[in-house]
Amino acid sequence: ALPIYPGNGAGYVRHVDNPNGDGRCITCIYYLNKSWDSKVHGGILRIFPEGKSYVADIEPLFDRLLFFWSDRRNPHEVQPSYSTRYAVTVWYFDADERAEAKEKFRNLLASGKIGR
Repeated sequence: ALPIYPGNGAGYVRHVDNPNGDGRCITCIYYLNKSWDSKVHGGILRIFPEGKSYVADIEPLFDRLLFFWSDRRNPHEVQPSYSTRYAVTVWYFDADERAEAKEKFRNLLASGKIGR
């Protein structure tokens, strides 16, 4: 994925990348923002580690590579960005969990519980 935030105060609400066992186990983000100043541009990634009383604020600085667990251990959000913010996001998948998720999806399709 190539998330681009247009810089008009856009962000992303608190969420978990893999809340339902879809196979994603590690989130990898690579930032492409030269001369980024979070005090001016915003766009901080805030991670809320499960069971902790603190947050981790990650500035989207150029050439920074970030890894974190994709499941409920690391809810996160992107705070409002006031300059165009670029990142590349890639997920590492667990093959067994991914296969199980695909099978569940095929079964839901076959049963008519979800549309095609």
